[in-house]
Amino acid sequence: MRFVVTAGPTREHLDPVRFLSNPSTGKMGFAVARAAARAGHAVTLIAGPVALRTPQRRPHRGRPTIAGDIRRVDVVSAREMLAAVEAALVAAKDDPQGVALVMTAAVADWRPATCAMTKLKKHAMSGVLKLVRNPDVLKTIRGKVRAWKRKPVLVGFAAETGEPTAEAARKCREKGLAMVVANDVTQPGAGFGVDTNRVTFVLADGIVEPLPLMTKDAVARRIVKKCQTFGGGGGI
Repeated sequence: MRFVVTAGPTREHLDPVRFLSNPSTGKMGFAVARAAARAGHAVTLIAGPVALRTPQRRPHRGRPTIAGDIRRVDVVSAREMLAAVEAALVAAKDDPQGVALVMTAAVADWRPATCAMTKLKKHAMSGVLKLVRNPDVLKTIRGKVRAWKRKPVLVGFAAETGEPTAEAARKCREKGLAMVVANDVTQPGAGFGVDTNRVTFVLADGIVEPLPLMTKDAVARRIVKKCQTFGGGGGI
């Protein structure tokens, strides 16, 4: 298969030095890209602003050498991420083994209505920030690929507080996804910036699969295996 993986946050700038964002570090998405490549798949990794190196084709601490290719595309905003995802899917749509889009990125839901070209001075700011809604990347992509003969597998993430399963099921249903990977970011070892995660797989057929606390690399391998079982057309 070809994998398109998004990772990290997006930034929505108010001016060149101020922006709206979130604490995502990209570790989960980079783990998925690494796992997919090690399974022999070609990967396009679309990364928001993160401080991570692209997984390399070399052994690391006894792990096997990466077998697949990883092509990295760096973006900043939600709209840039959407454009990069669209381009990557169009380029991969004719792959006979199918395509999977794994949206681990924490995409900003809103952006400032305007972005100043120079730094805004605090004495000139009103204290009220007008926002406009960003496009929903997965929902937009689902609409664009609906007519494709072989549809991509669409996998979303739901980083929630409290009980995430119900919200993940809603996202899975409303966005037409094959699966949503849900986690409660307030739980120890399952939040932003750590090397572990405790997730629940919520599938389009209603099956719910909670996983124990494990490394993000182990979670990533489970996600890749699920995508392989879905094949093409999952969840649309």
